[in-house]
Amino acid sequence: MAGSIGDKYYDVFLKYRLWLCNQSDEGILGDGRFELLREIERTGSLKSAADNLNISYRKAWGNIKQAEELLGFTLVIKQRGGKDGGSSQLSTEGVQLLAAYDELREDFDQSIKKITKKFFNKINKNGNK
Repeated sequence: MAGSIGDKYYDVFLKYRLWLCNQSDEGILGDGRFELLREIERTGSLKSAADNLNISYRKAWGNIKQAEELLGFTLVIKQRGGKDGGSSQLSTEGVQLLAAYDELREDFDQSIKKITKKFFNKINKNGNK
């Protein structure tokens, strides 16, 4: 909420997105791909992660491969199926990157909340004069 009931900006909110890109400004990982990594870590399966996020397996795998190529290291280790089925897990680098992103996201959320509150207080104050 951006102010008190009745303020001009009461129903206005600030949204933002974070993503990693390379020097050529190619997107490597953003909120969606980090969510995919989180689901792979949670489910132990690329297929289950894709299903849970309502994206195709092909798209999910393509997103992972593209990110890995741009980063230059493996994010997901896949084990092909067999009689017991396959599995996917995050590599050590994938686990570290996801944990660092989650911490970065939390830091940004706290900072953005403080900055946004200051912004809306200022415009609501000026708008009520």
